[in-house]
Amino acid sequence: MLHRYAFANFQSFRERAEVSWLLDRKVPEAVWSHTATNGERVSAVMGVIGPNAGGKTALLKPILFMDWFVRQSFAADPAQPLPFQPHAASQDEPSEFEAEVDMDGRLMRYTLRCTPARVLHEALYARHERMRYVFVREWNESTQSYDIKQQDFGFAPAEARKVRPNASLIATAAQYGVALAQRLTQTHLATNIHQYGRVNNDVQQLVAAAAYFARDETQRQHLVRLLSSWDLGLSDVQVREVETVSPDGKASRIWAPYGVHQIAGGKTFELPFPLESSGTQGAFMLLHRLLPVLQVGGLAVIDEFENDLHPHMLEPILGLFASRVTNPHGAQLLFTCHAMEVLNLVHKSQVILVEKGASSESSAWRLDSVEGIRNDDNFYAKYMAGAYGAVPQL
Repeated sequence: MLHRYAFANFQSFRERAEVSWLLDRKVPEAVWSHTATNGERVSAVMGVIGPNAGGKTALLKPILFMDWFVRQSFAADPAQPLPFQPHAASQDEPSEFEAEVDMDGRLMRYTLRCTPARVLHEALYARHERMRYVFVREWNESTQSYDIKQQDFGFAPAEARKVRPNASLIATAAQYGVALAQRLTQTHLATNIHQYGRVNNDVQQLVAAAAYFARDETQRQHLVRLLSSWDLGLSDVQVREVETVSPDGKASRIWAPYGVHQIAGGKTFELPFPLESSGTQGAFMLLHRLLPVLQVGGLAVIDEFENDLHPHMLEPILGLFASRVTNPHGAQLLFTCHAMEVLNLVHKSQVILVEKGASSESSAWRLDSVEGIRNDDNFYAKYMAGAYGAVPQL
């Protein structure tokens, strides 16, 4: 369960920014949250709002970068730089990343300082009676090598010193059977963001979603219950394997989704999903990312959450993360949104405001940090009036 993450010198953010999911005792019990094993209340959802080009997507990307680095960087091309961009005014300075998570009942903190060329510092800490390092990895400029110290991590020192400058010690140790490293690489994160922005909803994404639901009948039935209850005109969604031929004449088989609709007289007809409305397609592809996280726990990071959806769809989808029936493992949702109606659905502690200044530097702050804000304020009306900032300057 993610408690917070922070970063500096990343894309449009030059100064440090933090996204905290922790809720204090003043937040009503009815607010969508989970209780961590250390007793902290942790939000189930976090919405990010602000003007176009303000830095909303950039605020999400650091947690995605850390997830990739910790879990998958061992497989990266040894000659490739790390896939992130420092702020344009600080290209020669290192970027910093930090995250705190509750894993298996223990609070852990991960810190990383790096340039695209190499890791300069990487460390993992675990709370006992206090935070204590599990390992610390530091680049030694004089020896042109890494100094590494460990406590109960279990990675052979000779192998630890060989870890590539563009790979994580955790991702590498997992390949050598280090138990804690393997556990840390088993976290589940789903997203519609890649290095360059949001993944477009297209036929390829429909096929990927259909393949997932073809493999898991329980999840397909869950999908059908949700879509049919949301009044999209569907009574069922079927997925079938079909043959397709590429432009170069090669035949292959893919999974294709079909919407089943009822008409008068109890009859039904089918539509291939590319012929369904954009909203129906959008909900189908969104649930392809959300349902796996809800099933096992983890984090869903969704850019433009409401894309192609009516604002009334926001509450039932967010509600999936609020209910312990649909979210038994404490999954969390981090999302950007242009539908300001979301301010009527979430608590002020569950909103991050983002804007970019004249010097092309983004900043972010949690709505409940705004001076004078009250629980009974009409957040939607005040935001639209510009009382909180993070609105377009037109």
